[in-house]
Amino acid sequence: MNFSEIFDVVNIGLVILDSDFKVVYWNRWMQLHSELSASEIVGMSIFDFYPHLNTARFLRSLKAVIKLGNNVFFTQRPHKYLFPFKPVGSFSVNFDHMRQNCIMGPLRNEQEGKVYAFITVQDVTAQVAHEQTLLELNITDPLTGTYNRRYLETRLSEEFSRYMRTSKPFSLIMLDIDFFKKVNDTYGHTCGDIILKATASMCLSQLREIDVIARYGGEEFCCVMVETELDGATVVAERLRQSVMELENNFNNQVVKVTISLGVAQMQEDIYSPVVLLEKADNALYEAKRTGRNRVVTTPP
Repeated sequence: MNFSEIFDVVNIGLVILDSDFKVVYWNRWMQLHSELSASEIVGMSIFDFYPHLNTARFLRSLKAVIKLGNNVFFTQRPHKYLFPFKPVGSFSVNFDHMRQNCIMGPLRNEQEGKVYAFITVQDVTAQVAHEQTLLELNITDPLTGTYNRRYLETRLSEEFSRYMRTSKPFSLIMLDIDFFKKVNDTYGHTCGDIILKATASMCLSQLREIDVIARYGGEEFCCVMVETELDGATVVAERLRQSVMELENNFNNQVVKVTISLGVAQMQEDIYSPVVLLEKADNALYEAKRTGRNRVVTTPP
């Protein structure tokens, strides 16, 4: 068995380029995932088939490999991929392209006195998917599917820092399900879980993708309204209140309806920490509950 036969059975892509960027070798793995046979691409410029590679950075890397003998690494962070191949199997649901780790290095032919560049292409989509799953488990509340308190605190700190740099506004909405203990006492915790999930789902459907909603604790949730002033956040809070009030939760052939109380606060120059902003929104929420529930109370700017 010669080397080309070995390279054709390994579960990794292998490309060899000459100093003119022409393809010298294109192994079977590359043929399978590119849908290009070796006879189609060997002898042709790699840029004829993958023009997106014709960048200053990629050219510098190739020259560094061939002229200086350096090794160059292209990891899926931050490049995602070098060759735009389709992901395999079930990964096509969550990924537009295969995630790849690639290594580029020198390959010397002493007989010809030439130096070529080899590129290995490793499919790491499964690894990336696994890492994303672990990350989601780490930052997501398992019952409601919203973010958890840990992630909320991280995002709130990020928005606070961004405000300190740019003065771009943002607001918080704290909301609490009214008389939730009574729901649990009357219908049981299974019904309570259904109410929590339905309320969270309704709130998620009313927010933008850039906003963050997290389960803050028990039946309490917190929304970070990115680049939103108090008036805009108050409109959203009222929409959430109305939507949850109209929601019909079915449990054991009964319709169980709940309401929510909400407190709204906007980031201001005199607020010196994210904790203070949370306290302002929480105080507004407390006032909403104290004055009758099923209402929105704002903290004046």
